[in-house]
Amino acid sequence: MFAIRLPSSDETDVFRDGARRALAANIPPREIAFVTHDSGFLFDDFPKSDAAAALVTVPREFAGLMDDVLCHRADDRFALLYDVLWRLKHGEPYLLTNAADPAIAKLALYRKAIRRDVHNMHAFVRFHEKGGENGPLFLAWFEPDHFILKKATPFFADRFANMHWIIATPIGTASWDTKSLRFGPAMPKPEHLEDEVLSGLWRTYYRTIFNPARLKTDAMRKEMPRRYWKNMPEAELIPAMIQTASQRVIGMDREPDPAPRFAEKARPRQQTKTTADTMPKDSLEQLKANAAKCTACPLYKHATQTVFGEGPSTAKIVFVGEQPGDQEDITGKPFVGPAGQILNHALEEAGIDRARTYVTNAVKHFKFEPRGKRRIHSKPNTGEIQVCSHKWLVRELDLLEPETVVAMGATAAQALAGKAMAIGKNRGHILQWPDGRRGLITVHPSYLLRIPNAADKKAEYKKFVHDLKLIA
Repeated sequence: MFAIRLPSSDETDVFRDGARRALAANIPPREIAFVTHDSGFLFDDFPKSDAAAALVTVPREFAGLMDDVLCHRADDRFALLYDVLWRLKHGEPYLLTNAADPAIAKLALYRKAIRRDVHNMHAFVRFHEKGGENGPLFLAWFEPDHFILKKATPFFADRFANMHWIIATPIGTASWDTKSLRFGPAMPKPEHLEDEVLSGLWRTYYRTIFNPARLKTDAMRKEMPRRYWKNMPEAELIPAMIQTASQRVIGMDREPDPAPRFAEKARPRQQTKTTADTMPKDSLEQLKANAAKCTACPLYKHATQTVFGEGPSTAKIVFVGEQPGDQEDITGKPFVGPAGQILNHALEEAGIDRARTYVTNAVKHFKFEPRGKRRIHSKPNTGEIQVCSHKWLVRELDLLEPETVVAMGATAAQALAGKAMAIGKNRGHILQWPDGRRGLITVHPSYLLRIPNAADKKAEYKKFVHDLKLIA
């Protein structure tokens, strides 16, 4: 039995080289052990001269899995990866799709832990301004669970490209000088780290977004584990805010709702001079005018206006989304915000002229939660979807008579199918809606906006364009 010695961090090139040499020498997993440099191991080290490091091609899915898992601290991660790699090369080409396989299942858990750790670093790093020779230096301390420094810090280089910052951790440091990202050795936690300005801003921000009416302490601790609190200035507010939450809810109930005031202020600017009486019956114009006065569900009370569909009445393709967003609610037009911009680009790449399509939503009023001066999207419930679908969407489609109706997101699919439809299971192929029309299910463009990783976002965007090409 041979040993291949590896660093205890995420140096993936060393593992790749060792795995290639072992495969080239045709050494099965049971005859080789991957150990760290400081590990006492009785067997001989695998000699580099025994076999050339042959070029090994692996499925893209395995390469991505390996890049994630090698960041994990588990001692058996190397052996598990080599075992899977060996089996992929010796008669099990579909191994990666077998979620019940013990090695695959364990690697999936490791990958999940890495992605959660990266997410936590992105969410809980707090910079503090310090004086520097070349201007302000922003310093942060974070304690990751795994070796994720190189995987997580490019996010900060993109987000804070014009800042000179350093993130120190027990596993190493990352520094950005506005031009290049560099990595260095570990360092102890800096003393007197906090500064009053940025720490005060974090406390103010957290007080603003904290909603006592939606407080769920177990969920909060799961999303923001207590071990990160010591490095987050706003965390010192949490015990008192939890203790006073019930009293604050009582006070909120007594305060006037700011949303109607906003709606009343904005609505006069959106009123149209035409009336339903001057429009021809059984037309989209008539239906739009009637929908403008809709009070069938409570959503009309706080929304600025009804946001009806838009596009030529001769459109052969109709795109259905979930509901209008903040910008759509103010302008009265569907898909004019960030999600609409992504849709426009995707349609262009798919070879579909947006001007010849019709876009609408399953729910015509903006459902939201006031949060300070912002209005945060809130998902419509089943009752609201059914009411709006039967009252407006079905009649809208009957007047348009399109050849294809595309559901973007689960809410739109539910409105068109009359039941819940899983996106992942049903996307990517042409189907038929209960009314007999040809259909397609894909993701909502806003889903692409919420993907934090740039590579994942690019891949999902390509899948979205591919879906649209099916109907181009």
